Amino acid sequence: MAYPLVVYWAMGRFEPRWLALLLFALGLLRAVATRQPVWLVAAAGAALLALLATVFNEALPLKLYPALINAVMLAVFATSLVFPPSAIERIARIAEPDLPPAGVAYTRRVTQVWCGFFVFNGALALVTALWMSDRAWALYNGLIAYGLIGLLFGGEWLVRQHVKAGHRHG
Repeated sequence: MAYPLVVYWAMGRFEPRWLALLLFALGLLRAVATRQPVWLVAAAGAALLALLATVFNEALPLKLYPALINAVMLAVFATSLVFPPSAIERIARIAEPDLPPAGVAYTRRVTQVWCGFFVFNGALALVTALWMSDRAWALYNGLIAYGLIGLLFGGEWLVRQHVKAGHRHG
């Protein structure tokens, strides 16, 4: 979570090629921790960005990491819509193994909403990396994006409570 803020803080203090070590380490840690193919792909993407930052000693590849993560999350969620169960259904079944058909439909819709969010958030992460100041990039990717994630989580929770109440009374 702190990656954008750490990168922003370090940009004026260290050359990008040294910050690339942080990006490479993050990708490697995530891949080793999960051992899931999608995170191995993300780690390869992070390694490529780190390599570019190292070779060209430029910060842009470091700033592209949030966009990469959004693309990976979009791929995971979108793939789960093509090959069910959806990502949100899998999470929901942890708490409610016997999810009714209405719950399956609801979780599918929520997965679609998250896909839309990852497109929106990833596009803004890309725009801030390519065309905005380092400060704007850090502000959006290190703070605002997480606020938007929290709003989406909270809003979905409120909608879910309403939907559940409707099914109990219906």
